[in-house]
Amino acid sequence: MIDKKRPSAAPKWPTGRNSRTGVLAQFGGGRADLVGSALVTGDPLADAVVDEIHAGGPAVRVKLQHGIEHGLAKVDSPPPGVAALLRHTEAAPAYVDNALLDEAPLPFFSAPVPVHIISLAAGALVRTYQSPSIATVLAMTGRLIDGVPRRIAETGRWVATAMLPGSLRPGNIGYIATLQVRMMHAHMRRLARNRGYDEAAYGVPINQVDLVRTWMDFTLISYRAEETMGFGLTSVELASLYRYWWHIGHLLGIDARLIEGITSHEDAQRVDDLMQAVTGPIIAETGKLAAATLEAIADTLHEVVHIPNGMARVALHVLARRFHGHAVLDELGLPRAAAADALLTPAFQAVRVRRARARRDPSAWRKTQQTNIEATRQRTGTTEQPPAYEHATRPELELN
Repeated sequence: MIDKKRPSAAPKWPTGRNSRTGVLAQFGGGRADLVGSALVTGDPLADAVVDEIHAGGPAVRVKLQHGIEHGLAKVDSPPPGVAALLRHTEAAPAYVDNALLDEAPLPFFSAPVPVHIISLAAGALVRTYQSPSIATVLAMTGRLIDGVPRRIAETGRWVATAMLPGSLRPGNIGYIATLQVRMMHAHMRRLARNRGYDEAAYGVPINQVDLVRTWMDFTLISYRAEETMGFGLTSVELASLYRYWWHIGHLLGIDARLIEGITSHEDAQRVDDLMQAVTGPIIAETGKLAAATLEAIADTLHEVVHIPNGMARVALHVLARRFHGHAVLDELGLPRAAAADALLTPAFQAVRVRRARARRDPSAWRKTQQTNIEATRQRTGTTEQPPAYEHATRPELELN
């Protein structure tokens, strides 16, 4: 996916993203060219819609939201950008069928909601914040630290909604929420540019590398984190989830060349290594974000493994070290705690034993999945205020 608005001459390689020479030496010319293009490409389809919204006002958001909910065919005289975006999202790739939409996400629900919250926050988001470009964009929005609890809740809500079986069909709740997240990214991209984001250093704000890296956080990083806690998946289950996330990537505007074909952690790791090579060094904001994120979910860890309440916060730092390694967590300034580490090992081993026993009874295993699906439906169906991503398309909400 190449931004057609850009000149034909290749843009300069972002100075804060490692050098092209280094990437070329590690990964070869083809992958260096691909990642170089990804660094300077955002989401042309969504960005064009944001331009139309700022030019045409609320009427454009009315048409956009109506099209997301009811389909392009139901939109009267859609603006060109809105029409192009909806044509893209409604044209499902060839691998999408009823089995993928209804059955592929089921392995996700073999673990209860609190486990996903921990893997999201201490796994995915702590890694996401290590990207200097993403941390910089968050700082520019004015919600760097005080917005962390809400960001965890809203990100978790979106992931859970998108994973519900059948939810990614056009007009269903996961499809709607995912397009709203995509549009939120486009609004943030415009905001960052207007507030002086350094594209010469980092490339386009929320570019394709940032999007793919975050896709990896919700798949590779999260599922490995859950395996660490005892909630491992089989190779068949992982392949099913990765294929499902191809389609989520399609709806988010991620270049298919960067993610399609991944069906295992080994496949994902090869792509993630490329993304990490051009992520850039950790900045000060990352440590603040990581600490605030772990603080926000301390009670959830107690709910999962029933360790003493007073140990939950310390144990989360230990758990984050298991997810990301000592070198990264030392750089972020997070403490070590051997006593809490000793508590987690037997707790997670007990989870593995119970889970292995449950797998021997397919009927009980499916019942567990259905129980967790129902808990997720209930959790995503209630909210005190609309999540931030809904503001990106719903005309009755203030555009942040």
